[in-house]
Amino acid sequence: MFIQTEVTPNPATLKFLPGRVVLESGTAEFLSEEDAAVRSPLAARLMGIDGVTGVFFGYDFVTVSKSGPDWQHLKPAILAGIMEHFMAGKPVMAPAAGPAVAESGEEFFDAGDAELVDTIKELLETRVRPAVAQDGGDITFRGFRDGVVYLNMRGSCAGCPSSTATLKHGIQNLLRHFVPEVEAVESVAA
Repeated sequence: MFIQTEVTPNPATLKFLPGRVVLESGTAEFLSEEDAAVRSPLAARLMGIDGVTGVFFGYDFVTVSKSGPDWQHLKPAILAGIMEHFMAGKPVMAPAAGPAVAESGEEFFDAGDAELVDTIKELLETRVRPAVAQDGGDITFRGFRDGVVYLNMRGSCAGCPSSTATLKHGIQNLLRHFVPEVEAVESVAA
């Protein structure tokens, strides 16, 4: 089994491509060993590596976040963990965990803005999320109020030094172009 790695715009995150489907649909994020232990054998294995602070699954990739400055000591352990997991034929998600979710958390917006929100979600789904997934992350809609779109950044996007530029210059400009009612875009926690 050959696992490719790709750097992401976030220096604390690497993207691992195992050459097979990781999650059939949706995404899954793990930020604690406890959560990983309940929901995913693979995430639990990776979160157990000293220095790993987060694991994110997409369709065909695993993004791993770390603390500290050095990938050269972590990368071999992560590669071994991913390879051993897939070679053993173990499931990525625990059967009791249910399916991965595309979005988590409550959305908020006024009922009168439903048509605008549908347009915003479609733009995010077709133009933003595929590009962000290439960098090992995900951005999901959280809400819309008073001209402000609230988004949740996950995977390599969370804590990325360039995430503010992505939000303000990329996503905000795109949404303003197609939905003039959008005045700003803000990041919120899940």
